[in-house]
Amino acid sequence: MALKIRLARGGSKKRPFYRVVVADARAPRDGRYIDKIGTYNPRLPKDSEERVNIDAEKAAEWIRKGAQPTDRVARFLSNLEVEGKKVYEWTHGNNPNKGEPGTKAKERLEEKAEKEAARKEAEEEAKRAAEEAKNAPVEEEAPAEAEAEEVPAEEAAEEEKTS
Repeated sequence: MALKIRLARGGSKKRPFYRVVVADARAPRDGRYIDKIGTYNPRLPKDSEERVNIDAEKAAEWIRKGAQPTDRVARFLSNLEVEGKKVYEWTHGNNPNKGEPGTKAKERLEEKAEKEAARKEAEEEAKRAAEEAKNAPVEEEAPAEAEAEEVPAEEAAEEEKTS
């Protein structure tokens, strides 16, 4: 049986109050517990002595028996001492990937970047085409007319040969 030292919520709506309890890890948060070792009232000021009340000796006893405190309770226990020793040595957790977006969010960002790149490319192409249209109309019209005149002349020459 895995034991946890954790907070069990009490109090009414919008007025939380917690019991620090030792419970089976599989039990519900506010469900059955083995032993109550303290209280935590988050509504009191941080410098208040009554904000966190934990029986350090009971907590140390349960930790020796193998109970694992949750992160929040471990923080509370790191401030307590029994016989000149800390009840529990808490170290700050490190999760470097916490703020990293998930796979679907990354896919959406890639799609958005591709669409943006395609849009910019289309705008550049439109600008180039507009510049070519401004510079080229005089030059392109003359050869087009010359080709139009040459084709009928060649056809006429071919018709004369066949007749």
